[in-house]
Amino acid sequence: MAERIVSPGVFTREVDQSFLPAAVGAIGAALIGPTAKGPAMIPTTVSSYSEFVQIFGDVFTSGSGAVEASYKYLTSVSAQNYLRYADTLTVTRILEGAYAPANSFVTSSNPGKYAFQLHTLADGEIMNSGDPDAPAAGKGLTSDETTNSMLVSGSSDNLRWEVANVNNTLGTFTLFIRRGDDTIRRKSIVEQYNNLTLDPNSPNFIARRIGDQVFTLRDSGTTTPFLQLSGSYANRSKYVRVSSVSTTLNYLDANGNIRVASATGSLPQAVSGTFAGGSDGTVAHPQNFYNSITATNSQGYDPDTSTSYEDAVKLLSNQDEYDINLLSLPGCINSVHAPRLSQAETMVEGRGDCFLVSDPVLYGSGITAAQAQAEAEDSSYNAMYWPWLQIADNDLGQNIWVPATTLIPGVYAFNDMVAAPWFAPAGLNRGGLESVIQAERKLTQTNRDDLYESNVNPIATFPNSGVVVFGQKTLQKKSSALDRINVRRLLIAAKKFVASSSKFLVFEQNTTATRNRFLSIVNPYFEDIQQRQGLYAFKVVMDETNNTPDVVDRNQLVGQIFLQPAKTAEFIIIDFNVLPTGAAFPE
Repeated sequence: MAERIVSPGVFTREVDQSFLPAAVGAIGAALIGPTAKGPAMIPTTVSSYSEFVQIFGDVFTSGSGAVEASYKYLTSVSAQNYLRYADTLTVTRILEGAYAPANSFVTSSNPGKYAFQLHTLADGEIMNSGDPDAPAAGKGLTSDETTNSMLVSGSSDNLRWEVANVNNTLGTFTLFIRRGDDTIRRKSIVEQYNNLTLDPNSPNFIARRIGDQVFTLRDSGTTTPFLQLSGSYANRSKYVRVSSVSTTLNYLDANGNIRVASATGSLPQAVSGTFAGGSDGTVAHPQNFYNSITATNSQGYDPDTSTSYEDAVKLLSNQDEYDINLLSLPGCINSVHAPRLSQAETMVEGRGDCFLVSDPVLYGSGITAAQAQAEAEDSSYNAMYWPWLQIADNDLGQNIWVPATTLIPGVYAFNDMVAAPWFAPAGLNRGGLESVIQAERKLTQTNRDDLYESNVNPIATFPNSGVVVFGQKTLQKKSSALDRINVRRLLIAAKKFVASSSKFLVFEQNTTATRNRFLSIVNPYFEDIQQRQGLYAFKVVMDETNNTPDVVDRNQLVGQIFLQPAKTAEFIIIDFNVLPTGAAFPE
């Protein structure tokens, strides 16, 4: 209501200038590659390595008989290193062909009928805890079990289920989700749901309590694949979802009595069961790992012909859905998988707010080959690192060779933790690779010169200092500020902040007040970067000079940001001057 001013007096007013934009959410890297388990083709965010292991697994066994061995996908190695220093990582698991989750039908008291069906959230054969040739009921068969009801195919990665406490009077039951490798004497219950019902009008309806939603990849292989969500209830379980529920609507009447006597037959039996039907789809066996990666077999996949790799990159191009600032495809090598990395490079350039790290050549290649790969590229959104690195993997109990960019995201995360994105993720202070035993090749100064001249960031080995990232060039050919990683990452961070803050001004009045709101948000941000050594100087302009009447009439609000990025001291030149006795020192 407007204030009425007629007679003399003192009148006070409030002008709220304390508007604060919503803080920019946590932003982290994205990895694309195979994992031991987990949902396939669904970008999933994790905040710790323990959460990554819970969803995507770590060490697994491949092969058969005497040639069985333990492995860890490069995706897991990269995640483990990155999440030491960061708390947000988006992972897209690759599976090719007709992959599927494991499932199980839970039997009811009615002969030949099922109460509901359970599906694992994770895809793949690893989720099969029962005999794949067993009847669809999924009820544990004698052939599935050994002493103490231990499952023959049970493991720490898969699951079994158990129904207990069936109450016909109330129409309730309990569902246990157990680890696949437990026994009847030592049950390992990972989730427990009490007082479940099959009544959709009940707050304890099984689909409501556990969840029934599922993402399905649509338009695979096209220019715009997308994930379609189906189901009515969000997934609250971390392990399973429900489908095909034989509902018993309004099981109890207003007096608390069973409304239809036959409804008791729909309740599940008090039995335990296993999961089957999980499939890995199309995977090349034997899978080539580590330094055995080839053009057509990188951990069981050919990234160049893989529709899944292609779809994953396209899914992550949606910057409204996936807020990331770094991308790595561990196991994709530019010399043999150039089309896929070129697609990833185009994607991050299109987003304009994400950076790609890549490897030039396969294990055993030389400096000249690495140079040739970098010289064929031209992008300020991509950086190459060489040579390969040997690390000690405590989970595997052995040393393995990995391409450099398996570990580079971890270097970026450490750099951002101790400094900021506009500092160089290189050198003895922020570029150390503590987990590395040795580099594939110890580079001389001449080697490093040759690589750096071709825009390959060398990984050097120094006595008493270990293995260190010793370069921070992008693949941009033109000499400018953007041929350095710290400057490109400064702009990525700045663009993300400005875009996130400015979206609150869309549809606001195009007036001086709105422009001042923008300036009050952006100026302090760049002042902070300047104080933290990211900028020499900056200027933000949003006024009548760039918002003329014709601009305003086009419903546009125009701003200009001028930046002078701080440069890194990559070449320290010190002159030693030897003077004769008695000579005067220069002032």
